[in-house]
Amino acid sequence: MYSDRIRLPALLEKIMSADEAAALIQDGMTVGMSGFTRAGEAKAVPLALAKLATTSPRKISLVTGASLGNDLDKKLTEAGALARRMPFQVDNTLRKAINEGKVMFVDQHLSETVEQMRSKQIKAPDIAVIEAVAITEEGHIVPTTSVGNSASFVAEAKQVIVEINLAHNLNLEGLHDIYVPVARPGRGPVPLINVDDRIGTKAIPVDPAKIAAVVICDTPDSPSTVTPPDDETQAIADHLIAFLEREVAAGRLTKSLLPLQAGIGSIANAVMCGLLKSDFSGLTMYSEVLQDSTFELIDAGKMDFASGCSMTLSEEWGKRVFGNMEKYKDKLVLRPQEISNLPEIARRLGIIGVNTALEFDIYGNVNSTHVGGTKMMNGIGGSGDFARNAHTSIFVTKSIAKGGAISSVVPMVGHVDHCEHDVDVVVTEQGLADLRGLAPRERARAIIDNCVHPDYRAALNDYFERACAKGGQTPHILREALEWHINLEERGSMLAKG
Repeated sequence: MYSDRIRLPALLEKIMSADEAAALIQDGMTVGMSGFTRAGEAKAVPLALAKLATTSPRKISLVTGASLGNDLDKKLTEAGALARRMPFQVDNTLRKAINEGKVMFVDQHLSETVEQMRSKQIKAPDIAVIEAVAITEEGHIVPTTSVGNSASFVAEAKQVIVEINLAHNLNLEGLHDIYVPVARPGRGPVPLINVDDRIGTKAIPVDPAKIAAVVICDTPDSPSTVTPPDDETQAIADHLIAFLEREVAAGRLTKSLLPLQAGIGSIANAVMCGLLKSDFSGLTMYSEVLQDSTFELIDAGKMDFASGCSMTLSEEWGKRVFGNMEKYKDKLVLRPQEISNLPEIARRLGIIGVNTALEFDIYGNVNSTHVGGTKMMNGIGGSGDFARNAHTSIFVTKSIAKGGAISSVVPMVGHVDHCEHDVDVVVTEQGLADLRGLAPRERARAIIDNCVHPDYRAALNDYFERACAKGGQTPHILREALEWHINLEERGSMLAKG
């Protein structure tokens, strides 16, 4: 039984229940779990751990690739099992605990986590819990719908628990390209020159003696929560497509552009969907998450190849893709996130990076993480890995939120994730500001004129003009710079007056 999934016979003897495997995780341990944006996370063992923690209290430091699906962060938080969490999350319950100071959250660039583990700057996992579609004859682990940080967790952990998830089709095998850089110093260049290069192995190498438990699971990934494009996201896409067409006309790009990177979420996914109606073809993607839009572009004949570290799909697209993986297999690869997000490769390939902002200010500084400057939303994710190293770094957002109470363009952001030096283009449904080669005052003029909602444009013009009268390379009126955020906090609207 399970011999098609567990092909090293000795490991059949290590099959145990999720409860038995969870008992291997002790209080105070650091645990590395597979999973990246609700794809490929271990499922049975985390649930068993949450149950165990309610009767036998234990707190762990949980490190993953990115966010987990199946409400695992919620259930682990409610069980009191999380002392520390890194490097990314999207769960409301965990977010509340983070902002109340009950869970210590380390918000990291997604390319850095295992790099710091490898160099012993942060603690390596005591145990790695990895979802797999199979274990090979050599005892190596074939991941499912994400690679994330799994390969390095396996390498660095003292013990490994493997969850064999029967809900995933064996047709995923062969999709992965596992390459882990050697430790520094003395590391050579990562030998990836083209988006479709394969440089590693199809499974995660591991000494089978390190595998402490094998758990059988049959739970699918959570479907993506992206919403369909709306008029505003279509307008953002239209502005961006017009910009890219101008780049082609100017001879700076060809019709196949350069490799595309898109952040997670509805806006970035909708912007990529906008390319379906464009004249671009022969597109490629070098990104973290492959969302619905990736496969829509492939099916439309617009995209030739996509490289990522996870696939996060809606229920509809999940059925279409996972049920017909052979149709896509020669057009896809999943890599470790330290390779998918590696700055060295982003700079080499010339990425066009499209990421989402919570807000940006009149000089192009971007806040991607903190609501009101203090409350964590999700985390910086991989946007910083790409933004500083992209051929063109683009940030998109709707110009207003909460029915107009919030302007996404403000005098000064409440928190800076991407400074003005790393931002080339900002886009809202109102328009696009190309900031390349502009001084701060010119950047402000381009942003106010093109990106600000009409309800806020007069107020921003007034602020900017008075700031310029005071002078400075980057004019500000410091006592007013965060007034809009204070108004929102105290009065419920950015333009409310006392």
